[in-house]
Amino acid sequence: MEEEKVVHKELSYKITGLLFKAHQDLGICRNEKQYADYFEELLKKEKIKYVREYKFEDKQYGQGNVRCICDFIIDDKIIIEFKAKNFITKEDYFQLKRYLVTLNLHLGILVNFRQYRLSPKRVLNSNYFKK
Repeated sequence: MEEEKVVHKELSYKITGLLFKAHQDLGICRNEKQYADYFEELLKKEKIKYVREYKFEDKQYGQGNVRCICDFIIDDKIIIEFKAKNFITKEDYFQLKRYLVTLNLHLGILVNFRQYRLSPKRVLNSNYFKK
């Protein structure tokens, strides 16, 4: 039987653990910035390389350039998008997919902290190509 491959397995598991810690410690009634601030402190403690609020232009969709900001890029490999709302929409998912394609990254994690049971969603970029 062929072994299943998980993209950025160790790093994504470690990140997911930090997301669960942030959710457990802060609960469900905070805003995105509060979760991001706490998550950033956890990343610093773990000495994980990251960029917060990465700004870039999306030239692939729509007319003209669209300015985008993704919440975190972890170790130049994984995009993390935070939400704090009642439910995740298709637009949230498509936003993360767009970021992955534009930045040519393979994995994104979409997380909604407003849920009682945290359920981070792994999103893969099917258009990813190795540099």
